Amino acid sequence: MKRIALLTFLAFTSSVLFSFTSMQEEADAIVGVWKNGEGTGMIRIYKNGEKYQGKIVWLKEPNDPETGKPKLDKNHPDESVRTRPVLGMINTWGFEYKGKKLWDDGKIYDPKNGNTYDCTMKLKDQNSLEVRGYIGVALIGRTDVWTRQVSK
Repeated sequence: MKRIALLTFLAFTSSVLFSFTSMQEEADAIVGVWKNGEGTGMIRIYKNGEKYQGKIVWLKEPNDPETGKPKLDKNHPDESVRTRPVLGMINTWGFEYKGKKLWDDGKIYDPKNGNTYDCTMKLKDQNSLEVRGYIGVALIGRTDVWTRQVSK
């Protein structure tokens, strides 16, 4: 009887561990470098604690055409950060994996207009990520499809 109980316990434990590992691998599926739909920038998505965030790691035009210097976050509503470079900035943050290839409860910042939006990300396939920014209700917003450049 003790053997049956032990075998049952071991089978249950390994099943739970496999399920957790599988879920974690699925959650990490967005980790990597993604090019935005316009092809003007690349964002590296990575895990920060239990959440996911992204940093701008490449710009098609990294320099301001007027000054020739690196582009700055000149449209940010907080004047004190308008001198920070766009390249290297964290522009997506707070995403939690919700299952079924969906990351939600995040934010995305658009340095072109200085606005921050609520955001969801959905992995359509291994190399396509739907990024939806919206204000208030997800039905009213814009979706961009990002393409994987480099995995993890």
